[in-house]
Amino acid sequence: MMIRDRIKELRRVSASALRPHPKKWRTHPTAQRDALQGVLAEIGYAAALLARELPDGSLQLIDGHLRAETTPEMEVPVLIVDLDDAETAKLLVLLDPLAASAGTNPEMLADLMLEVQTESAAVRAMLDRLGGVPEEAELDADATETETSVPELYQVVVECRDEEQQQEVYERLVAEGLKCRLMTL
Repeated sequence: MMIRDRIKELRRVSASALRPHPKKWRTHPTAQRDALQGVLAEIGYAAALLARELPDGSLQLIDGHLRAETTPEMEVPVLIVDLDDAETAKLLVLLDPLAASAGTNPEMLADLMLEVQTESAAVRAMLDRLGGVPEEAELDADATETETSVPELYQVVVECRDEEQQQEVYERLVAEGLKCRLMTL
């Protein structure tokens, strides 16, 4: 199989100059917008937007619409790709679902989440939805009940005779695809 490199260049462009794709089908709920603002405030830009150059020289977004909308006054990194209309449509429809189809290693996610600290209530809420609240996570001292919503969780606590049985039960449930956490009380 021959794989082509379709990236022409990396260019820094004013976000307001980027044209949104007219067939952009993804929507961006308030929680996502707020979380993105939190990530941009705490980290900044760490990934390029994706666009193609149109015959008139303008750039049409394929990926990164929300980032461009959120920071219209900034010059942002944009990967310029060489795609025709049909290829752009295919990438536009498949890029997010392809990324979303990745699996999750729950243990690695839990370990990684223990390393993540945030000042943003919106980012914390997204992390909570992603993998539950890590045991060592500290709540923002300024957070109020109106800023944080706790999703309904349905859980089962299994009492085990010892650590060995606990590990066996945990591994069996994870192998069945359930999201699990180990607790010792």
